[in-house]
Amino acid sequence: MEQIFKYGIDFLTVTDALAIGSGKIKAILDPEARERVRECSAVVEKIAKGDNAVYGINTGFGPLCTTMISPADTKKLQENILKSHAVGVGEPIDVEISKLMLILKIHALAKGFSGVQEATLDRMLWLLEVDAIPVVPKQGSVGASGDLAPLSHLFLPLIGLGKVHYGGEIIETTELLKKYDMNPILLSAKEGLALINGTQFMSAHGVKAVERMGNLLDQADIISAMMIEGLKGSAKPFDERLHQLRPYAGTLRVASNMRALLQDSAIGQSHLNCAKVQDPYSLRCIPQVHGASRNAFNHLQETVEIEINSVTDNPIVFSDSTTISGGNFHGQPIALPLDYACLAAAEIGNISDRRIYLALEGNEEVPKLLMKETGINSGFMIVQYTSAALASENKGLCFPSSADSIPTSLGQEDHVSMGSIGARKLHQVMGNTEQILAIELFCATQALDYHAPLKPGKILTAVHEFIRSKVAHIEEDQIMYDMIQTIADLVRSADILRIAKSEAEETGIPFG
Repeated sequence: MEQIFKYGIDFLTVTDALAIGSGKIKAILDPEARERVRECSAVVEKIAKGDNAVYGINTGFGPLCTTMISPADTKKLQENILKSHAVGVGEPIDVEISKLMLILKIHALAKGFSGVQEATLDRMLWLLEVDAIPVVPKQGSVGASGDLAPLSHLFLPLIGLGKVHYGGEIIETTELLKKYDMNPILLSAKEGLALINGTQFMSAHGVKAVERMGNLLDQADIISAMMIEGLKGSAKPFDERLHQLRPYAGTLRVASNMRALLQDSAIGQSHLNCAKVQDPYSLRCIPQVHGASRNAFNHLQETVEIEINSVTDNPIVFSDSTTISGGNFHGQPIALPLDYACLAAAEIGNISDRRIYLALEGNEEVPKLLMKETGINSGFMIVQYTSAALASENKGLCFPSSADSIPTSLGQEDHVSMGSIGARKLHQVMGNTEQILAIELFCATQALDYHAPLKPGKILTAVHEFIRSKVAHIEEDQIMYDMIQTIADLVRSADILRIAKSEAEETGIPFG
């Protein structure tokens, strides 16, 4: 049975938003939401014809909020705000994120507090239906009076302007409308402001970040467990009794994952009675470090799901006698968790780089630099240079964007969140960390090879065999770039996680 999501009515999760974007869930504007939208639109039309000044309905915007606009000019004002605010620069954001912005905005407007016309929402739904996704430049939002510039670009196609991604290329909106024999829509009072006021640029990046970071954290556990096996690390630090004495949710989850991943390991059994007392922190403290990043991830997911179910434009219309000009558009509630998540993702890369360095030292089974004949061969020495460079780059990117604020709009918007910058930066850091984890997996797989015929637990054996089906063991210097990129692609696509979860389900091991 097809799953239906009702815009403006149902609670939207990150999973639902992504599924709507990929076409796995059908989303509709049902009669109840349509009635709310019509009622609120009628209220706005009534206010627009009245004499009482209501911000954004019959006044100018920002520092022009005291300038009254005549009923005759109200509709022109809405079109002008889209044109004047479409000043973004830089390359377009990913099509998927543009589509998520559209989905999130429809959901917010469909709650019936923004005053848009039903026909406006129908045109937005039509863009999704024909997969004509507006082109949105990545730079230009300060994340305060909503994501003004990005949202202006997102909605230029409604009035026949701007560009869209369509059929695998970027075309002018005029070309799209001509193809379907359609005309631009005419915006009514408040609609322009309702469309461009909101946090959907930050939130869409946040939705994608939750998916990406969740995959990154699970795979970090898998990859670090492989390194523990490769370096004959101890499983004792993951004992549940230890972590119940400091029961952070993230730590408990990671410790549980590590126990599952190391379960029934022949390698682990082989050194139970060794003389080594304890491992370096990068192995021993995986639950504490990965777990802290998971706590940040949990906070991000909670915040994003509140944000994408909120009304974030301004003013909010409750009735013809009650409109409130507030600050629901301000990005600070999401900007801080985005910065926190950025630091958390970078720390996963930091500790991963330390384990890579540790692997190069070798042990009684694993040769130094992960290759038997070194001297004439440099082995895996230089891959750690790359992971170190990426980890260092992440440190520079971890300065919190939300710590900055530059006044805009002639001082009307005197404190801004810069959350849009933090949102983009988070994805940049996660991209670097995915590469670091790929290098660690490359090294851990090589280290594990030297323990044959002993094998790790069932989950890690499945992952190891999967990697070896894509990248061969090496014993002499060669170009490693393609090997690293092959593994990085597997990390980015979460194929490593899928293999692990599939094996866990088949064997009944409680992982994830």
